[in-house]
Amino acid sequence: MGGGQKRGRTQRRHFKQNRDNVWKHNPKKTHTDGPTTDDPNRSWETFANQNPGFEEYYKEQGIVPEDEWEEFLSLLRKPLPAAFRINASSQFFPDILSQLGNDFMKSLEAEVNDEHEIEAIRPLPWYPGNLAWHLNFSRMQLRKNQALERFHEFLKQENEVGNITRQEAVSMVPPLFLDVLPNHCILDMCAAPGSKTFQLLEIIHQSTKPGLLPNGLIIANDVDVQRCNLLIHQTKRMCSANLIVTNHEAQHFPSCALTMDHMETFKGGQEELKANILQFDRVLCDVPCSGDGTLRKAPDIWRKWNAGMGNGIHRLQVEIAMRGIALLKVGGRMVYSTCSMNPVEDEAVVAEILRRSGGSVELVDVSSELPELIRRPGLKTWKVKDKGLWLTSYKDVPIHRRSVISPSMFPSNQSCRGSPVSCDGAQEEVEVLGTNTGKENITNLRMRDQDYKSKEHETHCGDSRNNKVQTDTGETAKKLEEVSSNKSPAAEELDGDSKVEFSTFPLERCMRILPHDQNSGAFFISVLQKLSHLHASDTKQSNNIRNKVSAAVGENHKDELKAEIKPSEDLHHQTVAEAASSAKLIGDQSKENSNTNNMCSKVRDSKEVVACGEGETGQVGKKNVKGKLQIQGKWRGVDPVVLFTDETTINSIRSFYGINECFALDGHLVTRNNDANHMKRIYYVSKSVHDILQLNFSVGQRLKITSLGLKIFERQKPKDDSSPCLFRLSSEGLPLLLPYISKQILYASFVDFQHLLQYRTVKFADFVDASFGEKASNLMSGCCVVVLNEDCALVAGNQITDNIVADASTIAIVCWKGKTNVSILVSPLDAKELLERLAVRFGSERGTLLEENETNSEIDTIKNSEDAESTDDFEMADQEGL
Repeated sequence: MGGGQKRGRTQRRHFKQNRDNVWKHNPKKTHTDGPTTDDPNRSWETFANQNPGFEEYYKEQGIVPEDEWEEFLSLLRKPLPAAFRINASSQFFPDILSQLGNDFMKSLEAEVNDEHEIEAIRPLPWYPGNLAWHLNFSRMQLRKNQALERFHEFLKQENEVGNITRQEAVSMVPPLFLDVLPNHCILDMCAAPGSKTFQLLEIIHQSTKPGLLPNGLIIANDVDVQRCNLLIHQTKRMCSANLIVTNHEAQHFPSCALTMDHMETFKGGQEELKANILQFDRVLCDVPCSGDGTLRKAPDIWRKWNAGMGNGIHRLQVEIAMRGIALLKVGGRMVYSTCSMNPVEDEAVVAEILRRSGGSVELVDVSSELPELIRRPGLKTWKVKDKGLWLTSYKDVPIHRRSVISPSMFPSNQSCRGSPVSCDGAQEEVEVLGTNTGKENITNLRMRDQDYKSKEHETHCGDSRNNKVQTDTGETAKKLEEVSSNKSPAAEELDGDSKVEFSTFPLERCMRILPHDQNSGAFFISVLQKLSHLHASDTKQSNNIRNKVSAAVGENHKDELKAEIKPSEDLHHQTVAEAASSAKLIGDQSKENSNTNNMCSKVRDSKEVVACGEGETGQVGKKNVKGKLQIQGKWRGVDPVVLFTDETTINSIRSFYGINECFALDGHLVTRNNDANHMKRIYYVSKSVHDILQLNFSVGQRLKITSLGLKIFERQKPKDDSSPCLFRLSSEGLPLLLPYISKQILYASFVDFQHLLQYRTVKFADFVDASFGEKASNLMSGCCVVVLNEDCALVAGNQITDNIVADASTIAIVCWKGKTNVSILVSPLDAKELLERLAVRFGSERGTLLEENETNSEIDTIKNSEDAESTDDFEMADQEGL
């Protein structure tokens, strides 16, 4: 990505030195478990699947009963069985479900080799609709076992085209507890690599009719640009117009002011002005973590694991979760989850959310949901381990470690916010340090849904953080010591000989999934519901922390990022202010517009900008222009988002394809290039996404959007300018557009449709159905759509009716009509997959009839035409697989 700050040679060298290649043979390493040898061709080292520190830590925490410990540890050392989920919004999902039940379940029966399983593949009983499947084979076995080759190819191919998604079974759980509806506005805060985002897209699209879009949308965010690219690659298989991908730090995800100022009447009869802040009905907060729940999938964690990993990322997890709560609507639901078993990353974070929220947030009891899912209740008590010492209470933490180990890590209902007089400054110091360090860990400790390698220094994050804080004066430590002396009732009652603290929050409503319960990985899930607006003091303190961090980050990137102050940015802060008890709108929109110029001049003169209202209260904060990272008008290195409003082009597209007027194009088309003459693609966005874009423009483009919408048209470059339309249809957008097209459309028999997929280019005279070839030759040159007529006869000469009504089962492909032939504009992979889907749907009867009707002369003619005529009259810009 262009424009990034260049990394110095020393930093690059140290980065390379800290990266470990776990597969590389190290001749200097001493092996105690076998004789040493100098043979350079000896096998690769295997991962050590044991860690005494890990065993000691979790035995002490008591997450597993003592009589289950050996079974728990034994299963952790075995490879993780593969799992996948069927995309219910795919037009072929009934065929895939039937193929799994009738074909693969029977053919793979002989391959069962695990005492924990009696079936080779089986649907997960707790997942609705039998859409999720569990395999009795690890990923390595699928690749190496010859008997599984056909099944492995099936999985790879269907995953690539989006019919299935390969995902760890326990990773599918958090989205199910969100209780998503098609009209919900959803935020996935730490979305990469995108498996859960794809699952959420499936849910909102599942009940949508062809040609219609859900009213909701999903904003998928991730802090790392490269992981955002992975997220985009994963989600584009869904072909959704209801998705926006952003690139922000989750704990600093920007707020935006809405333009609505209408009244809303609530059930209680009380009228209240709606707070003009972008908020979400559902928030998925699947935070970065130490990842020890993925040991079966990533065995290199065995040697890297230490207790400091969870301690080091605890503060970052709290800040991300609190930002998610601030962005959540009242009555909305947030799921906080990790792939870690560590209570410091799990129950301790949830308890801190409840403390800071002060009754505004409730921990929901979901024990009655997904009853077939085996889960364990959350812990009420746990300990913290630091530098080899077990700590049961914050008062046991040495003075010099209190800037690293925070009160929120312990079970007692005490945090730095318990004493507002003496602790505000100290908490800010600790939070800022913790957040800055967490930013280094966010991409390195997030070892979920893929084999992700972390840096070596992260395993000692406690030490590095200690070195940073040792320069602080003793004043901060004294303030924190005062806080620890204010004991909660739970701590006072147990301040005797036992020295064990219990949380009074209902943490048993959390759930922990353990590997040996259902032969899976480990996961932690909690469901939170927002009952009322957060208190002003909590939001203000979070804003101060966020502004302080942003200023520090902006100092490092001042040469890379140049802020542009927009009138609408400052206007927002004169518009919105929310009290702690109720949301009230202050000022009038017209009055704000008249004062915009004065506000902007004051900002420039003082060289200070008003920060975006990051919380629900709309608190006004200030920071230097240098720190203006999240609110600049343009994002360097990211293609701009431009609403496409060229009426001439839109009308030519609508006229050429005969697109019905009821299909809205105006206001739904977006490009990523300011120059209309060099624009290659046009994307279609839903109304909900369009509203977010308009909002983003009005506040100075606070959202850094890396991807959005559904690619629906692509520019074409015919050699002879024979086509009157400059844009062709995209395969991704065809299912949405097909019910509304009345021109440039052909209906093919099964034989001719299969010929097109097999040979990619067919001359008009070589179609089995002569009438089809004649109709194709009479079409206008350019892009066209070929629809499979499933009811037509297979014998040439029969007439085909063209009155098919497009529905969810309609099969169609995008083609190009040239001077003498028809060529498909479908990638080879998609064509191959579609051929196999047709074979499954229509059985072997049609395949046999097809072979009887094919003659050797026809085949030879078609193959010759493929080589001679495949590109006879057009050159496509950025074709799909051609």
